[in-house]
Amino acid sequence: MTHRVRKAFVLGAGLGTRLQPVTKVLPKPLLPVFGKPLVTFALDHLLEAGIEKIWINTHHLHEKFEALISDRRYHAIELVFEPDLLESGGGIKNLESRMGSEAFIVYSGDILTDVAVERLLEAHLTQGNEVTLALRSTGLSSVVSWCRDTGQILGLSGDLKSDMDANYDFAGISVWNPSVFTRIPENIKISFVPIIIDWLKAGGKIGGVLLEENHWFNVGTRGEYLRLHQVIAKEGWLPGYIRDSEWPVRIERSAKVFAASRIEGASYVGDDCRVDGDAFIEDSILLPGSCVGSGVSLRSCIVGGARVLTGTYVGTDFV
Repeated sequence: MTHRVRKAFVLGAGLGTRLQPVTKVLPKPLLPVFGKPLVTFALDHLLEAGIEKIWINTHHLHEKFEALISDRRYHAIELVFEPDLLESGGGIKNLESRMGSEAFIVYSGDILTDVAVERLLEAHLTQGNEVTLALRSTGLSSVVSWCRDTGQILGLSGDLKSDMDANYDFAGISVWNPSVFTRIPENIKISFVPIIIDWLKAGGKIGGVLLEENHWFNVGTRGEYLRLHQVIAKEGWLPGYIRDSEWPVRIERSAKVFAASRIEGASYVGDDCRVDGDAFIEDSILLPGSCVGSGVSLRSCIVGGARVLTGTYVGTDFV
């Protein structure tokens, strides 16, 4: 079936507090995954699915997102700055004039996945849903009660009836009809969860599609960020929508890494980094401009453009 969804909203305005201190220097959606900004996986995924126009909301360190606009691969992107955080529901309302009368996708900017978005789009259009949520057993939580037989959402965590089991989690991708705009108040900070709960109570048709196949990663903590690199490095996983033949990049060309140093495991060395002498780096991320001195040992560390000149560290972050 040819889908008729052409627009998407990518959530990029979060503060990334669970990834601090690294997100104090770079917004979470822009953290590199072997050199490729996290949010660009969502963009590539959406473009591959036929989306023609994408908006990204920004807030924290919003000026850092401007580099995306200069990349000709992402000419379909427009940034929407939120001076005050609106959360997911308020962010949707903020795009009302841009979305018009068309259905649209909402995609979390902190996930990396290759699930079949086309299945979500097809279900939304064929079932006549007002909203359709991608569902998955993520291992993070089970907050959605979903009926496999009808494909309909029965309830969400916080408003489940006693006879409902929360059997799946929301997988960070959804399709919405423009009818949602009348259900969200103007200029208010609100998640879309209470919007859906109220809609269900009013008899709204809220569907779900179980997308258990393929890979799905939430990048909410430093552990999840590092684990993502480990899976890519050890399994050689490559999302099918990636068209960059040079990805994944382990060491950027502009980095200076001395011959006696050792870069091992799922490590990444960013632009303009310097790794001196006999430094040892394992399963660690060096963001652009980082410097690691001779004799330094880093295991499972993240260096956010800082200078680490002496010592042995495990599970430590530097900014």
